[in-house]
Amino acid sequence: MRIDHLMVEQWIQQNSRVLDLGCGDGTLLSHLQANKNVHGYGLDINAENIVRCVENGVNVIEQNIEEGLYNFDDQSFDTVIMSQTLQTMHNPDKVLEEMLRVGKQCIVTFPNFGHWKARFHLALNGRMPVSDILPYEWYNTPNIHFCTFRDFEVLCEALKLKVLNREVIATQSSGAFLRSVWPNLFGETALYRVTK
Repeated sequence: MRIDHLMVEQWIQQNSRVLDLGCGDGTLLSHLQANKNVHGYGLDINAENIVRCVENGVNVIEQNIEEGLYNFDDQSFDTVIMSQTLQTMHNPDKVLEEMLRVGKQCIVTFPNFGHWKARFHLALNGRMPVSDILPYEWYNTPNIHFCTFRDFEVLCEALKLKVLNREVIATQSSGAFLRSVWPNLFGETALYRVTK
């Protein structure tokens, strides 16, 4: 299981209602069902992911998140999760507002485009970085809004959202100490738990 998923699990209450947006193959929600007894749904737009969710025993709805969460009532979930998907949304601010309309809190994870390797690659090569974390070329990337820790926190302030928790993932051991001192420079992945 991905490290960000393991960290997300720590913020999920036992027996809670969870909505997982852009749920992929349902791995996270399946894990939460087994280990936290959560009840909920996954949303995805990819037909292959829908099939894998069903195979994983996850209740899934094929739905475009960009069109809103109109089929869910206000505050119908304890937590709404969006893992590694926010940066692919056309209107991430509207998506965040919708997440907090249907959920009491939301958990968002995204790659930090301010990480030193991305900055170094761009400065050295004059080209957008391609790496294990960002394995796409600029022309075929699903990421349309490149976001850093600071960018997300400024967005939260603008939307008057309260950041309950922030975690920083740095996969290299040398980044473990530095990520706590300069998260925007040394954190590879951001995890935020946010509420109104």
